Amino acid sequence: MTLDRRFIELYDDYTHRPLARRVFLERLMVLAGSAAAAEAVLGVLEPNYARAAVVAPDDARIVTRKVAFDGPEGQVVGYEARPKDGARHPAVIVIHENRGLNPHIEDVARHLATDGILAVAIDFLQPLGGTPADPDAARALFAKVTPDMMATQARVVADALRKDPRTTGKVGAVGFCWGGGMVSQLATRPGIIDAGVSYYGVAPNTADVAKIKAPLVLHYAGLDTRVNASRPAYEEALKGAGVPHSIYVYEGVDHAFNNDTSAERYNADAAKLAWGRTVDFFKQTLAS
Repeated sequence: MTLDRRFIELYDDYTHRPLARRVFLERLMVLAGSAAAAEAVLGVLEPNYARAAVVAPDDARIVTRKVAFDGPEGQVVGYEARPKDGARHPAVIVIHENRGLNPHIEDVARHLATDGILAVAIDFLQPLGGTPADPDAARALFAKVTPDMMATQARVVADALRKDPRTTGKVGAVGFCWGGGMVSQLATRPGIIDAGVSYYGVAPNTADVAKIKAPLVLHYAGLDTRVNASRPAYEEALKGAGVPHSIYVYEGVDHAFNNDTSAERYNADAAKLAWGRTVDFFKQTLAS
């Protein structure tokens, strides 16, 4: 099912701006022409977490578990996936989209583990009670998550991972959508991450870019006008500050092109290319 761009843009408004679900559904029905047609469109647009097991939790190559770290503002919780071989590996914090720590993000952590990386996906909504089962409820909580809250949790996990004998002692971060923006936010706070990869994330305040010490890889979707609006100034600031970085723009694809639980926006070719670049970058920058 190939959708009119207007459906995708409406869904993007719904997922990233304060648009109530009732209003979104009303607009969707008008655009689709009927309730039945709107339901069919929604089935293509919304994540289907039944697809969120590209790497099975019991995959023989990896070990997974729930983890908790003691922090200054309470426990930081998450999901760890690591290679089963017992060797030391680069460590990477996975930062979720604005739906919280869900099955898709856990699958991303497992995918990293199959590629030789120890990954910890943090539930950044834990200070607010944890990621709720309802994605809309999760999305509503993000207005209360401040960069300081996020950075405090990430620092707790990063410090623990650096001391973990299973790692190389270096820690990166990869994030998607909201998480992509948070990777850049973390990078402006030296000492938390040694390398960062942002997928379609909004840029930080350009005045803070000079504080960035970690090398970055930034992935952008060519059709993602909302996020791409902040890209030129960010790129100029990175160059001006001498920050090592690579920027990749995947033409003809949408925001969330890496999320394989959303059939309409997922793009297998772009996702594969970006993923290969991501893993190679982490292995180069986080080696012992």
